[in-house]
Amino acid sequence: MGLTPRERVRRTLRFEGVDRPARDVWTLPAAFFGREEELRALLDQYPSDFGPSGFRDPADESPLYTPGEWTDHWGSRWVNIQAGMIGEVKYPAIDDWTKLAHWKPPYHLLGVGFEDVNRTCAATDRFVHLGNPRPWERYQFLRGSQNAYMDLAWGVPEAFQLLEMIHDYYLRHLEHVVRTDVDAVSFMDDWGSKHALLISPKMWVEYFKPLYKDYCDIAHAHEKFAFMHSDGYILDIYEHLIEIGVDAVNSQLFTMPIEEIGRRFKGRITFWGEMDRQHILPFGTPDDVRAGVERVKAALWDDRGGVIGQAEFNKGYPLENIRAFFEAWWGEPEA
Repeated sequence: MGLTPRERVRRTLRFEGVDRPARDVWTLPAAFFGREEELRALLDQYPSDFGPSGFRDPADESPLYTPGEWTDHWGSRWVNIQAGMIGEVKYPAIDDWTKLAHWKPPYHLLGVGFEDVNRTCAATDRFVHLGNPRPWERYQFLRGSQNAYMDLAWGVPEAFQLLEMIHDYYLRHLEHVVRTDVDAVSFMDDWGSKHALLISPKMWVEYFKPLYKDYCDIAHAHEKFAFMHSDGYILDIYEHLIEIGVDAVNSQLFTMPIEEIGRRFKGRITFWGEMDRQHILPFGTPDDVRAGVERVKAALWDDRGGVIGQAEFNKGYPLENIRAFFEAWWGEPEA
């Protein structure tokens, strides 16, 4: 077909038929440690169909992947003990509800960093997404995870006030995103443990489904696709994601029954990866990787699209496994 990367992803999302599976890879900085030249050469052989947005996120000013302590723009203090990896919040901004009255989201950052987005989109033939609202994770960063779960369990009024403030910020942020030339709005929250949702499906539907629907509605009103990422076992919310209009979901397929996912949801939503990064990529063999890709293909793929070959590479993943991932999806490198 001679499709451009942008056309390939769009046709994948619309189930219109593609020349090959679309491709997307994520690499944490730690993945390059001790082998940057070799890994970059391999990645260059299989270029992504997704491109950078040109957005200069003010959060990038923080030493996110550097050991030490730092305070984010929302007022929470992070601790990082390993270079190339993301740390965690140790001192949440609102660890006590008395602090809520004197706290507000970083509204001064709204609209900042968008100066080069349209120029970047115009200069590439790749598919571009942008956004990254994360209401539940942001809530946890602000309250601390233990407090966050207790807040939901008790249904304290302050919890809904804080969640509404976070959501308001992200809605305002997305109003800037959809006025750019990006192809899609993206958002995220990790909702799964190893075997189940982190909260009851009923609570998820009541508290959080409306937030994500707002994000999808904003995207679609401006003719953008809606992309969502969520780690863990999220089988219980796929149907809801389809209902609210999520076009592509990035999830840990190998924590769930992939064949059941295929029977129930194939052709109704695009599966934006992924390859198992808990067991197969770090500890398996190249044959295990190839078998994993074939399992995803058999359950979810057909020539109309509906699947984006995607994986995240982290520290120490064997290069032969990364190469096997690419070859299993796309064969020999493109000329």
